[in-house]
Amino acid sequence: MMKTMTISKPKKQKKTMAERSNTLRAGVLGSNDGILTVVGVLFSVAVATTNQFTIFIAGLSDLLACAFSMASGEYASVSSQKDTERAAIESERELLKTNYQDELDVVADYYIERGVTQNTADKIAKELMTKDALGTIVRVKYDLELGHYMSPWDAAFSSLVSAASGGIFPLVAMTFLPVSIQWPGTILAVTLSVALTGYLSAKLGDGLVKTAVIRNIIVGIITMAIHYSVGLML
Repeated sequence: MMKTMTISKPKKQKKTMAERSNTLRAGVLGSNDGILTVVGVLFSVAVATTNQFTIFIAGLSDLLACAFSMASGEYASVSSQKDTERAAIESERELLKTNYQDELDVVADYYIERGVTQNTADKIAKELMTKDALGTIVRVKYDLELGHYMSPWDAAFSSLVSAASGGIFPLVAMTFLPVSIQWPGTILAVTLSVALTGYLSAKLGDGLVKTAVIRNIIVGIITMAIHYSVGLML
């Protein structure tokens, strides 16, 4: 008696929460990097020269370099992840053709580990595999949804825009505030902006908000101190 088995093909669907979170994650990290790299260059140059145009051009150049660097890095990283996910799905597609029973047992074991009895787990596994074998096995083994891959273009664009946006805070503060308050103004702008990225990263990653905010502020202060020192040596 032949088994009825359906191997589904990926369909274009709405983005999952994981896909949206990945894009937001790239944005938050890009913004944080934009803030710290730009303020680092600004502090180094501003200590070495008082020429506002030179400071602005240095900061703007670094802002653009950081934005495109972050974007290309995210594109390469997410593309690699996407290729790995696709390869895993193709591997499971072949296993369903050559070793269906073992795949069925994997699904049953998945439910047994969650407290379902052997008999009930077998019934659930058979029903799910009959309805959507490939979709079931990749969800159980890899926690993936067919047709839902992290988008390298979305991650790259999010990182590009956020890194540029983050870098604007220290750039505007250092080059457009009155000279008398440009240093404290820039320090305040950086402190507030890295505190915000720390808060957002903790929320997206279900981490400790207070810890993330404090950590980001400390890193920001250390970054400014190091580059200020570098500027003194120029």
